[in-house]
Amino acid sequence: MDTEAAAVPERDRSPDTAAEQARPEERSRSAVRSRSAVLRGRVADTAAVVWAEWRRTILLVAAAVAALLLVSTFVARPYQVPSRSMEGTLRVGDRVLVDKLAYRFGGTPRRGDVIVFDGEGSFTQQSGTDFVKRVIGVGGDRVTCCDARGRLMVNGHPLDETYLYPGDTPSQVRFDIVVPDGKLWVMGDHRADSRDSRDHLGDPGGGNVPVDRVIGRADAVAWPVGRWTRLRRPAAFADVPAPAGAHG
Repeated sequence: MDTEAAAVPERDRSPDTAAEQARPEERSRSAVRSRSAVLRGRVADTAAVVWAEWRRTILLVAAAVAALLLVSTFVARPYQVPSRSMEGTLRVGDRVLVDKLAYRFGGTPRRGDVIVFDGEGSFTQQSGTDFVKRVIGVGGDRVTCCDARGRLMVNGHPLDETYLYPGDTPSQVRFDIVVPDGKLWVMGDHRADSRDSRDHLGDPGGGNVPVDRVIGRADAVAWPVGRWTRLRRPAAFADVPAPAGAHG
């Protein structure tokens, strides 16, 4: 009997272990690929979050612009004062906030209102030319210049126009007119530097502005900040009587 111990054969290493030991560079590349996949996933997640934020911002900006356009078109709009004709109240470069709904639902311009209107057919033949003036007389009113003290009179009532540009007289041009129904007699507060209804007395329409050409009522100076103020109806018009023959 052979007493020599049989040699125990060496067990073969598993293929995976052998491969890992034989090709360490493969392990390294696999680890790199795993890290790259994780990094790409994180980048994709970050990009998705950033795009969601940008998309929300874009939608908010678009909604704000749309709302601004709607408000500007139908509700209120800032207008820049281009001339000195309303000085004493408005300066060149002032931006006035115009209420475009002020006369839309049965309301009509009142004496003393500062209005913005399209002057086509009354002040100019050019379309899209806007003016800013003060309403002195409405349909049916008799507007006269002037009484013994040089004041304008509306329906026989003299106006103490404290809003006029310092040093100006109410008017150097004398007139006596009756405003047709549906029309307005308008003048600038800087009477010495305003081309207004007086300058169109000989034109068709006699210088009167159709009510349906009124864009809106100027309610406030919105810019510059130091000029912010409400444009209120002057007390000078509070006691003007209704025109002769008017009812109510």
